[in-house]
Amino acid sequence: MDQDGIDAAAHEQALQGLRRINAISGAVGCLFTPVQALADALGRGQPLRILDVACGGGDNTIALAERCRRNGLAVQVDGCDRSEQAVAMASRHGAGTSVGSTFFQADVLVDPLPADYDVMVCSLFLHHLEEADAVELLRRLGQSCRHLLLVNDLIRSPLGYGLAWVGCRLLSRSPIVHFDGPVSVQVAFRMDEVGDLAARAGLGGARLRHHWPERFLLSWRRPAGGWEAP
Repeated sequence: MDQDGIDAAAHEQALQGLRRINAISGAVGCLFTPVQALADALGRGQPLRILDVACGGGDNTIALAERCRRNGLAVQVDGCDRSEQAVAMASRHGAGTSVGSTFFQADVLVDPLPADYDVMVCSLFLHHLEEADAVELLRRLGQSCRHLLLVNDLIRSPLGYGLAWVGCRLLSRSPIVHFDGPVSVQVAFRMDEVGDLAARAGLGGARLRHHWPERFLLSWRRPAGGWEAP
């Protein structure tokens, strides 16, 4: 699904399949908990600004915004992706809701990232990258976020591969998803490797937690004294 020039209909079918998979996996639940903790710690009146990078079809973006609103958190959750097709689909999806999310096109490894978001969120993108690019992504996100960075992704393991193979076929008719799901687990990082990537990116004190189904959540809070490049 990362390939340029993919058929628009096939791309949209794949993104719809990923929406169902993300809903079943409970990814938004593990993102919401640290966002709520940050909102409570800041205790301010203005909305918490959150950017979901490499957001795909915007399903996690909008689901996180809706979860926050249901729990009384004032938030503005936006998304960006390098794919014009994904941004268009996310914008259509967002237009059918009341969350007011904005989606824009950006390559997070190349384009300048906005520096006015309190929280940077990245779900299911890290495993698409080689080590050097993964370190660069974490460094750029850590440098740009004002308070909190959250990265949710796959864990490379035999169990993860089995769950991806079965789950992708049960929850999507897309041949792209059937292929990409198991392959994504094969190229994903182990948790110890993610910890090493975070350290190399200068994210000292980053925390890693295991989440079902064979996913991890990396969370990092900007130190009071600011962020320094490694």
